[in-house]
Amino acid sequence: MRDELQRRGFSSRVVVPDTRSALSPQQVRDAGFARVDRLPWDELVGACLSSDVVVSSLAGPSTHRLSRAVATALDARGTGPGPGPVLVSGWVGIIIEKITAGYLDRSGTDVVAVNSTGDLEHFVSTGSTLGIPTDNLVLSGLPFLSADPLPARGGPVTTVLYADQPTVPASAAERSYVYRRLVEHARLHPDREVLLKPRHRPGEDTFHRMSHHPVDLLPAGELPANFRIVHTPITELLPRVDLLVTMSSTACLEALDHGTRVALVLDLGVHERHGNHVFVDSGLLRTFDQIDTGDLGEPSPRFVESWFGRRHSPAPVVIADRVEALLASGHRPARDVWRSAYFRSAVDLHDPPVEHGPRWMTRAWARRIEAHGALWGTVAYGATVLLPPAVVIPVRRLAASRRG
Repeated sequence: MRDELQRRGFSSRVVVPDTRSALSPQQVRDAGFARVDRLPWDELVGACLSSDVVVSSLAGPSTHRLSRAVATALDARGTGPGPGPVLVSGWVGIIIEKITAGYLDRSGTDVVAVNSTGDLEHFVSTGSTLGIPTDNLVLSGLPFLSADPLPARGGPVTTVLYADQPTVPASAAERSYVYRRLVEHARLHPDREVLLKPRHRPGEDTFHRMSHHPVDLLPAGELPANFRIVHTPITELLPRVDLLVTMSSTACLEALDHGTRVALVLDLGVHERHGNHVFVDSGLLRTFDQIDTGDLGEPSPRFVESWFGRRHSPAPVVIADRVEALLASGHRPARDVWRSAYFRSAVDLHDPPVEHGPRWMTRAWARRIEAHGALWGTVAYGATVLLPPAVVIPVRRLAASRRG
């Protein structure tokens, strides 16, 4: 989105809330960002209000909080300068949990980028039922998928890639089982190269924290020569991969787009905690026994249509077109959502008016005074502003444990 908007003449700035960072500096650089500014929440909201376009890459609850904050600030400003920024939100992959809650968290933005026709139908139904306008929904598709996937490649399988996920499966025992079956597959097929691609390197993190890295679970000295752990980006690996195996990773869609065969692991059952419940109608669920013997499925036409159909332009282009149209018209679809009973109740619940403090005092400062009194509220606010998160967060946890 940044690249597409910059091509259209927008300047951009990347800011994040001043909390614990889930990403290492190397991961930030790998994502193509030379600079990321960390801001206290109130300053971040202020930066949004002074922008023309805000693309929220925050998780659902934080996106909901941001849209509430912007709504409250614009409401307090009244008929001030302009209609406010165009707020954009979406999902970075297949939604395997909280599909309804995730939509409602993002419903207060002007553009909600939707990945599939199945998701779009669900969101329209949910919004209509709850009295939430749905004209902010835009079927963009996932940004890394084309509208016309390559035909499935045939021929022998010589390279197998397992796309690991940070939290699926969750337990060490289940992850060990999957890794063991991959190693056994490599032994069973010595003519194949079997690659295990973790989401990140040991010691790094993502938005979903990984508890059991394959490096910690696999026996280092007992692995076959044709089995390797790799950290090369999947987009670079796929052109030479004949079979992609995963539990429920979005990488399965990237593989289908490249014409690569896909198998979704069925051994642990179909369950929401594995995320494979959304693939029941895909035609791709297979046990390791089936994978070992070459009994692979084919993607169902309806599944392919949901993710690749009804698209005529790349997702960033679709979203940027809608953003420019809203900027030109001055229309902000989120305003109608903000007036809905559902959204207003969230504002009343989470953002009650704070009556303490003079006008120059920030809301965060005033909230701490309201909760802890003038002295300790000011100390708590000053610590948050002046001290790094590495110091503040452990102190908060210690204080909470003592209160408990």
